[in-house]
Amino acid sequence: MSCTTVLLGKKATNDGSTMIARTDDGHFDVKKMVVVEPKDQPRKYKNVNGHLEITLPDNPMRYTACPSVDPSNGVWPATGINEANVGMTATETITTNPRVLAADPLVQYVKAKKRGEKDIPGGIGEEDILLLVLPYIRSAREGVLRLGELLETYGTYENNGICFNDKDECWWLETIGGHHWIARRVKDEEIVIMPNQFGMDRFDFDDAFGAQKENLCSADLREFVKDNFLDRGLEGEFNPRDAFGTRSSHDHVYNTPRAWYMGRAICPTKYKWDGEDADFTPVSDNIPWSFVPERKFAAEDVAELLSSHYEDTPYDPFSKYSTKPGIYRPIGINRTGVTSICQIRGYMPEELMAVEWVCFASSTYSAFVPLYTNVKKVPKYFSDVTMDTTTENLYWASRLIGALADPCYGQSIMYVAAYKDTVAAKGRKLIMEYDKKMMDSGKFDLYEEANEKIANMTKEETTKCLNSVLGFASNIMRNGYNRADKC
Repeated sequence: MSCTTVLLGKKATNDGSTMIARTDDGHFDVKKMVVVEPKDQPRKYKNVNGHLEITLPDNPMRYTACPSVDPSNGVWPATGINEANVGMTATETITTNPRVLAADPLVQYVKAKKRGEKDIPGGIGEEDILLLVLPYIRSAREGVLRLGELLETYGTYENNGICFNDKDECWWLETIGGHHWIARRVKDEEIVIMPNQFGMDRFDFDDAFGAQKENLCSADLREFVKDNFLDRGLEGEFNPRDAFGTRSSHDHVYNTPRAWYMGRAICPTKYKWDGEDADFTPVSDNIPWSFVPERKFAAEDVAELLSSHYEDTPYDPFSKYSTKPGIYRPIGINRTGVTSICQIRGYMPEELMAVEWVCFASSTYSAFVPLYTNVKKVPKYFSDVTMDTTTENLYWASRLIGALADPCYGQSIMYVAAYKDTVAAKGRKLIMEYDKKMMDSGKFDLYEEANEKIANMTKEETTKCLNSVLGFASNIMRNGYNRADKC
């Protein structure tokens, strides 16, 4: 699934929290937010695309998830935070080159061709990775190790990148072929950007097979690289992106431009991003995997980054001043199902650490809403979603705003921008108020009350925005006419 991912170490954020964020860009997937209780977590699980059956541990934890409303193609839980304050988002589809796939093919489901033969199960994938990992881990590092074990045991039928965070660490894992994997800890002061392409541009094998402070990988990765002549580095420098990833014209339209835009937002003056002597351009293959930002980022900054469409560049499809509009795939895209920011606030008591900012449909037009995750249920405005269009839940209301606002972007964006800012401000204010209430009283039982207030506020502001955008969209209908038009 084509997505965009950002990871932020705790020294790169304004409040010392860790954050992982991702746009889940499917094919207009209808999404909802739910809480999965331990009693509802399966003990025998069979995925849809791989036809693989797995026995799961008996001690799952409660966790949030944003699954597909239509389960016919699998669960696709997308993103969540568990009761141990560990966040996870899965997955970012990445690229892998033919040399890797020849050495370790993807584990695809093979249906029996004739009677007497058995089907051959495939591996795990985006439809289930979060379900198989998040309920069982108590740290980001544990998430890497559990997923790594699953990959080595069952394999995967697709190429994916997966994020984990806890109060101290963020980790990024990328799959390599069917059974291999590589992972790095994000440095505390860094922001990592991932635009659907194999991203990691450095790796320390000595650490991975030694202290394992910042590098982890599958048990035989070093031999796998050597035996299959995958190392393309010069003078002993190993670059995972060169070894396992791609550099294609497709990347230069679909992937690298997003990295270029995110990099210029994170470090606008440290590098030159435009002109003939630019350090990096939209088609550069060497845009760094991580940056030390020039200023610390807040959740709202991450939301803005993941809602962007090349603003203030020649490539913005909405600007009349753009000279090359629409030639590159934007970050905020029409077919996003859900976008989330998993924020673990290490400075707060354990009961209050986790906040998940949730945004449904196209992030360019939709609000990011902060919610407590240490709950047994989320408000119906987020969870009670069906396949039918309605204004009674945030998913469909957000889809409607985006579809109506896009054709009249210039007239409607001021209302959309004000709506997004208002929801973020009022949502953050309610989180701050309830943080203080619960810390002052020592009673940590008001999460669901807070979330309901946030939901009510969000519904009110969303309805206001929808009313405004509908008015503008109605006025530019092509069958419009009045008596003055003949004069």
